Amino acid sequence: MKRLIAAIVVNSVALLATVVVPGIEFRGTLLTLLVAGAIFGLFNAIVRPIAMILSLPALILTLGLFYFILNGLLLWLASHVLPGYSVSGPVAGILGSIVIALVNWAVNTLFGGQRDRKRSQ
Repeated sequence: MKRLIAAIVVNSVALLATVVVPGIEFRGTLLTLLVAGAIFGLFNAIVRPIAMILSLPALILTLGLFYFILNGLLLWLASHVLPGYSVSGPVAGILGSIVIALVNWAVNTLFGGQRDRKRSQ
């Protein structure tokens, strides 16, 4: 249960961090942000694997660079479902997905190591 709540909070923080990108806006309350984080997590769990499989040839041909475009398109599509969150287009989605990747990297760097240390003890 703690992992699920942590994932929702991290998704919410990452979505909020993307508002620094021109073309991405969030309007709502903290509760709306948490709901958007939960929906974004479900969207990533269901839609992302299917999109990855379908785009595998493009990922191979571009040596993985298509991953940024795919994530941007998925963020743009997810914004149509997320309450209070809007992405103006695919380019803003690509930049927003880079921000989300940086936030996830930072959170995993700060807190992911503690989980690994607990397992080794």
